[in-house]
Amino acid sequence: MTICSFALLGLVAEFQQMRHELELLLQLQWHAHVNQRDYQGGWDVLPLRCASEHLHAHGILQSFALYASEGWSNLPHLEQSPALLRFVTALPYQVKSVRLMRLHPGAEIKPHRDHGLCLEEGEARLHLPLQTNELLKFFVNQQQVPMQAGELWYINADQVHQVENKGSECRINLVLDCVVNDELKDQIYAGWSTKLSRAD
Repeated sequence: MTICSFALLGLVAEFQQMRHELELLLQLQWHAHVNQRDYQGGWDVLPLRCASEHLHAHGILQSFALYASEGWSNLPHLEQSPALLRFVTALPYQVKSVRLMRLHPGAEIKPHRDHGLCLEEGEARLHLPLQTNELLKFFVNQQQVPMQAGELWYINADQVHQVENKGSECRINLVLDCVVNDELKDQIYAGWSTKLSRAD
């Protein structure tokens, strides 16, 4: 059985409003990614939704789901960003963590896997590029994902994936970890089927 590596879920209506809100969020304190062995250069994170027990904790604990949690809560930065909040709230499936992830010019995320984080295990990682460039390359299972700003993508993070930013601008993605339900599963398979039909 062929496993889906990535799929385009659709365009995001309020993308430009999100870009405007991003300008304000860039002024806040971001946190360097904790898995330093998995990248070189600058890669940092701004948490927007985290495990409820970390709601008042340090930003590092809010940024990374180091273990399973039963409850998830929005952080003030998300509540104060209306377009981002509307987008997250309107998704027809359970959203766990939400964060902005910034890969600086010249930086590289090395090949790695996030074990169990895939559709087949009931988990889905979604990426929404808010800022990107033509020299940004994102690979899953050795296939390049043709991400464009304003598009929502499913990424099979259980497969080996890597990113390189050879452009002169930061790449900033909104990254969401979600629980798969029938609607999200249908969206992923529909986006994947479209990709397969275009490849024929």
